[in-house]
Amino acid sequence: MSIWTILFVVLLIAWIGGFTVFHVAGGLIHLLLVLAVISLILHFVVGRRTT
Repeated sequence: MSIWTILFVVLLIAWIGGFTVFHVAGGLIHLLLVLAVISLILHFVVGRRTT
């Protein structure tokens, strides 16, 4: 597993957990979602370029 995949999974789990448990911190949670999506996109771009 690459670091981008691990980062994506961790951020996605944090987003889902935070969205269900801490509904008050909506802005931070959506920021985590954006970071997870960016890390997934980077994983595909960097992975494709190096392979």
